[in-house]
Amino acid sequence: MTSYSELMAQAQALMAQAEQARKNELASVIADIKAKMKQYGITVADLGGAPARKPGKSKSTAAAKYRGPNGELWAGGPGRKPEWVRNAMAEGKNIEDFRI
Repeated sequence: MTSYSELMAQAQALMAQAEQARKNELASVIADIKAKMKQYGITVADLGGAPARKPGKSKSTAAAKYRGPNGELWAGGPGRKPEWVRNAMAEGKNIEDFRI
């Protein structure tokens, strides 16, 4: 009779084999999906996903109101403050000292 630890070792070995098979098949599956998307003119947005953002693009279009000690810019809008603002305020500095 097979022990529990032997069965667990076999299960882990099978899971490792399954993961390797998934990785081996992944590239061909992605290529197939991309080819069909191109063939039918499907975009990521059509599938319910967000379109890819271009790197280096800022999501804010507001004019900067504050400049940090290392040249960082911030418009002062709602939401989480940039780290340099939080650090300056923690040091007791006034945010108005950084106004452009």
